[in-house]
Amino acid sequence: MRTSSAKPLKQVRRKPEPAKAPLRRMVAVAREHFFAHGFRGVTMDDLAAELGMSKKTLYAAFPSKTALLRAVLLDKIGCVERDLDKIMAQSGGDALTALHRLLACMQHHTGEIQPPFVRDIRRESPDLFKLVEERRRAIIQRHFGSIFAQGRRSGSIRRDIPTGLIVEMLLSAVQAIMNPAKMEELGLTPKTGYTAITSVILDGVITGKGKSK
Repeated sequence: MRTSSAKPLKQVRRKPEPAKAPLRRMVAVAREHFFAHGFRGVTMDDLAAELGMSKKTLYAAFPSKTALLRAVLLDKIGCVERDLDKIMAQSGGDALTALHRLLACMQHHTGEIQPPFVRDIRRESPDLFKLVEERRRAIIQRHFGSIFAQGRRSGSIRRDIPTGLIVEMLLSAVQAIMNPAKMEELGLTPKTGYTAITSVILDGVITGKGKSK
């Protein structure tokens, strides 16, 4: 009988997975399902099964579905802030280009959130939506305020309207329309709502010079 001369495969010692990695996976899977289908009908059993773990393990990380929802929202907000920070860092002082990229980024992120999630957060977790509103306000003040100030200096944003007033108009429109009750009443998704608000307000503050670019 012929003996094989092939050498056995060398075992590769893998680095242990970081402790936080399973948590990130839990949040990622929950985020996908919550935003697409709402969270009312998604059970911890469903998520545990998809994650291939026991419900006990999932509950050890997140003691309730509300705690997991909070983690999902904070993860989403963190992603938005990191993306916007990157855009601002790469803007090179070109206010209009940065503005268009900021809007495209916001549209991308809001496109992930579907009407069932908006409906559920209104009915089931209004307190968590207040957290979203607070962080959203801070994001608009920080990023859009900076862009409008740059645009005024370059002549692409009207100088006769104070930057703070433009930001407050944008915030007021977002506050009045981009809340679960009003979006449900108007039949809006987060993406269509944000697009309409920004297009109307920005059309009024961008100068002829800015529009010609």
